[in-house]
Amino acid sequence: MNLLIVESPSKAKTIEKYLGAGWRVIASVGHVRDLVPENGSVDTQNNFKMRWQIMPGKEKQIKLITDELKKADAVYLASDPDREGEAIAWHLLDILKSKKLLKDKKVYRVAFHEITKKAVQTAIENPREIDINLVDAYLVRRALDYLIGFSISPLLWRRNLGKSAGRVQSVAVKLVVDREKEIESFVAKEYWSVGAVCNINNNKFNANLSQFNGQKIEKMTIENKNQVDEILTKIGQPDVLATVINIDKKKTLRKPAAPFTTSTLQQEAARKLFFASKRTMSAAQKLYESGHITYMRTDATNLNADAVNEIRKFIANEYGDNFVPKNPNIYATKSKNAQEAHEAIRPTHFDMPAKNLSGDEAKLYDLIWKRTIACQMTNAEFDSVSADIETNNKISVFHATGSTRLFDGFMKVYTEDKDDEDEKKESKLPVLNLGDVINISEFIPEQHFTQAPPRYTEASLVKKLEELGIGRPSTYATIMSTIVDRNYVEQDKQHRFHPTSGGWVIASYLSKYFTDLVDVNFTAKTEDTLDDVSNGKTDKIDALNEFWNPTSNMIDGARSVKTSDIINEINSFMHVHLFGNQDNVCPECGGKLGIKLSKFGPFIGCANYPKCNYTKQLNKDDKIVQATESSVERKSGNIDLGDGIEFRIGKFGPYVTDGVKNVSAKQYTTDTITLEIAHDLLHNANKKSEPIKIGENPETKKMIYYYPTGRYGAYISSNRVNVSVSQQPDLDTAIKLINNKTKKK
Repeated sequence: MNLLIVESPSKAKTIEKYLGAGWRVIASVGHVRDLVPENGSVDTQNNFKMRWQIMPGKEKQIKLITDELKKADAVYLASDPDREGEAIAWHLLDILKSKKLLKDKKVYRVAFHEITKKAVQTAIENPREIDINLVDAYLVRRALDYLIGFSISPLLWRRNLGKSAGRVQSVAVKLVVDREKEIESFVAKEYWSVGAVCNINNNKFNANLSQFNGQKIEKMTIENKNQVDEILTKIGQPDVLATVINIDKKKTLRKPAAPFTTSTLQQEAARKLFFASKRTMSAAQKLYESGHITYMRTDATNLNADAVNEIRKFIANEYGDNFVPKNPNIYATKSKNAQEAHEAIRPTHFDMPAKNLSGDEAKLYDLIWKRTIACQMTNAEFDSVSADIETNNKISVFHATGSTRLFDGFMKVYTEDKDDEDEKKESKLPVLNLGDVINISEFIPEQHFTQAPPRYTEASLVKKLEELGIGRPSTYATIMSTIVDRNYVEQDKQHRFHPTSGGWVIASYLSKYFTDLVDVNFTAKTEDTLDDVSNGKTDKIDALNEFWNPTSNMIDGARSVKTSDIINEINSFMHVHLFGNQDNVCPECGGKLGIKLSKFGPFIGCANYPKCNYTKQLNKDDKIVQATESSVERKSGNIDLGDGIEFRIGKFGPYVTDGVKNVSAKQYTTDTITLEIAHDLLHNANKKSEPIKIGENPETKKMIYYYPTGRYGAYISSNRVNVSVSQQPDLDTAIKLINNKTKKK
């Protein structure tokens, strides 16, 4: 018997049917091993050595694999053909070796890009070794994600700055925030256009003013209504006569879009189907596992020759030979990683749309099928005409354009949608000849205003990340869902991203203290380095050092920054967003308003707090509204200091807490405690207090020590007698305190 291991149970069922007797196909159900979730699992001092463990809940699956392996003569590792899939095969092989189950058993690595009987059998007939370069690239990526998570995230949690930071998710949030800053700072400018209703032989058409008094009229040339009135006065009243002075006729071609990559599939599904990236990839995964489409994580736009031939035959039979180009259409790929660039996403069969599909899978399959068929069809042909029409007083020239579709070509099946781009409507012009007299019956002045750049949608954000070289096919969906799940962004009814107050805060913090982490060039370079590791051009340790050394320095620097300085930076970054051009003055005391951080999220507070209790909290649109009672707690002498830290009065006196640690603060009151002091107390709580010698007790001949920090605050100690103190006492006072405590005992 042969054992074949894939990633998903549904894929296993499909493949086992193809292979028949003598084969057992089981699933690993994704990754089976991951880094131990504790600090030090990636040892930066020892060539980034990693400690692995079986993932919780996967022990049962490993046992199933090992039990079946005992009965098998050979094992075929058939996880997905990308970095993650190669890593799963590598992990499985390592686990099986450690269990000493591979003696006298042959091990093969096979990969297929579509789940058809032919593809599976071909892969089994052509096994290979595990691609260690792809594995190394995975190891570098996983190590970096872990190091950032265990190094930067605690800095965020401790100061209530955010939930997490990541190599790519942080850049995505920063892009959304930067776009919002552009929109908020945008100042609309007025401009006008002048249209004309033209008539020849009772055929009406439209034209636009293109020249006036010898000056070319561009978008921003006419700035106001007064200029419009002046122009129209000089041109004359309606029923102005004009003459055709120039005609330009040409045929234009429109080419079909390339077949889908992961990125373009997510973009188009967002535009046409309003699918989130995660939803798209979930449906695509099911289509792949059921054998309907090829592998759905790819940067490639090429199709294999057999598929192209099938598509061309289908087009000829269904639409006619004139819809089949002389030579197959070839599309250049943007991928920088040849080892991961296998084939574009396409159906596995082309004769007709797949049956027995419903819901998201049916909708997505229809999109993929149409795009794939269209990509191998002829160009659409248009007859384009433009004409220049000069008023008879020689003062102005109007320009008219028209376009007529002569041949549908690929548009018979499919046209690609665009983001924030109006498609030029096809419009016809009447037959025009040089010298024709045109009657202008009406002038149409129209006021316009320049528009701020549009907010990102999932489609446009994925496109932007791809253009910048950030992220890869396997990560786009995760990036989109993560920034939403972390509440750094939210989507409006038009599916556009708005940064939340938390998104603003994390972006401002990272922009200041982790510049490289949100720098698009640095992040893109890291992606290129991962590709180089995949291709065997760069050593994994060199790659890790290249990224981690500067990141580690930034982390060390960020740890020493005072929270007050961080808040000042955030306030500077968010000032326009929060207050616009208005002064941030407290209406109750005249103090300075600004962002405060608490476990309840960012809110507006007065700088004169706690003397001034004025607060306002932020709603989803970051508009300032009156705070609720939960914003700042004032009960029983408890004070929310910000950053998730509270000053409380307890059974043993005043103390500060971050919800995890409680540290005595007996020497402070509600008037003297500050957030910085609280941070210092909590920071030093786990540090062993270094005792200070005060002097010898003459009665016991024992040394008296002063401890600045302890479980209940500062204290003095001698001969196993401890006395709490608010500050370091002099020798005489210390002797009295120790002796009095000894007598009471």
